[in-house]
Amino acid sequence: MSKLFLEVFRNKLSSVAEEMGLVLQRTSFSPNIKERKDLSCAVFTSKGELIAQAAHIPVHLGSMSTAVREAINSVEFREGDMVLLNDPYRGGTHLPDMTLVAPVFYGGEPILFVASRAHHADVGGVSSGSMPLSTVLFHEGIVVPPVKLVKGGDLNEDVLKLLLSNVRTPEEREGDLMAQVMANRVGISRLRDILKATGKEEFLKLSGELMEYGRRLMEEAIRNIPDGEYTFEDFLEDDGLGRRDIRIKVKISVKGSKAVVDFSESDPQTEGPMNAVRSITLSATYYAFRCLLDEEAPTNDGCFRPIEVITKKGTVLDADFPAPVSGGNVETSQRIVDVVLGALAKALPKTIPSASQGTMNNITVGGKDPRTGRSFTYYETIGGGMGAWADGDGESAVHSHMTNTMNTPVEALEHSYPFLVRSYAVRRNSGGGGTHRGGDGIVREIEFLTDVEVTVLSERRRIPPYGLFGGEPGEVGRNLLVEENKIEELPGKFTRRFKKGSRLRIETPGGGGYA
Repeated sequence: MSKLFLEVFRNKLSSVAEEMGLVLQRTSFSPNIKERKDLSCAVFTSKGELIAQAAHIPVHLGSMSTAVREAINSVEFREGDMVLLNDPYRGGTHLPDMTLVAPVFYGGEPILFVASRAHHADVGGVSSGSMPLSTVLFHEGIVVPPVKLVKGGDLNEDVLKLLLSNVRTPEEREGDLMAQVMANRVGISRLRDILKATGKEEFLKLSGELMEYGRRLMEEAIRNIPDGEYTFEDFLEDDGLGRRDIRIKVKISVKGSKAVVDFSESDPQTEGPMNAVRSITLSATYYAFRCLLDEEAPTNDGCFRPIEVITKKGTVLDADFPAPVSGGNVETSQRIVDVVLGALAKALPKTIPSASQGTMNNITVGGKDPRTGRSFTYYETIGGGMGAWADGDGESAVHSHMTNTMNTPVEALEHSYPFLVRSYAVRRNSGGGGTHRGGDGIVREIEFLTDVEVTVLSERRRIPPYGLFGGEPGEVGRNLLVEENKIEELPGKFTRRFKKGSRLRIETPGGGGYA
């Protein structure tokens, strides 16, 4: 099979996932999905193996195969069914990420699966936005095991009612879920068209060859890493409940075309919500190695076959149920990337960049909108500085690594919520110095026009993003409460009430420099 032919086939499948994402974005209700594109879509084999994906969010996509396999193993799919789940211990990431899985029947049997995953701005729990400083999973929202949201093409009203009775913004949640249903239906239709054009046997043959192509590309990339063992460690600053300096350590062993990535010496799981389930650790590791491939290379489960990931149950990177995990998906995933790239930098110094900002700067806000009298929940992540590398400076004011969302535009933010954006700017000179400078972070300051509950989960407020080979670290971030007569520095993780007229100012970290 020629490379060109495989590329045509790959792009056909990827275009299906891209179109699914467009449908989900354009039909959703929440600004988090409609504006920020906090969503991912992909295509899977009948066994739940990733065949093709859209250029969406790495933390979603690398872990979605686990969710699809869990759905396949838990439910007997019939034509027209769609299964919803968010349980992190059954293939999910954290509870706000709802995954909807649907089979593609052809010739009376499920040949493929499509899946859409979207971050819902609230799924219940003890704080608005469902990203609390929790001590148990159940604090974080409603836990959904694999359950049929759609049966034989018809909406399962009982399941929907149960879900909507456990959230603060039921109308928005229903709209976003229906957007996922429509995205899956479009994916099913497009894949059936491709199956009709190629035939089942040819399609399955091409899918297998595409994954073998991905495997060969990754094996070639690993062969370019000198054989040996490479270690690196970095730390999460705290778990939000008092525990500090949580170690994440990796040992990468490379031999020929295989790599073993061992995290077993990382610290035990935390009381607070910084734990990651194993699917997150896999996702972050796969992402880091995928960065070694050409941008145009296919991304599928074949790419990941040459990589063995070792975790230890009960650690912060492979937590035991029901440990809290809301921050593991967004913050711990970033630190996993930092340590894997830090280890690879010892083997490939001219290829690997210094640390990027290393946090998603998660903000959730909830309250009652005085304009409508309705409850609202807002969720956002904020970009920062990218790390510099041997050939250039880091990019400024961008999302990096495990997040690939956009921002909520000021106009959309002020239209949708009782907020006033006081500042939105590049945080000048926050990148680390060196022959090549790290990228600069962002300043975003929001005034609240009503009383609100605010939760922030952020990192790199005390331990800066590292520079490489003598490059300086990036500036740490800052969280500030700005009131009429005072400015108060806030911790990296907190939940508190903000009064009407007060402001939250977030200054995000810069990237590390490269000497």
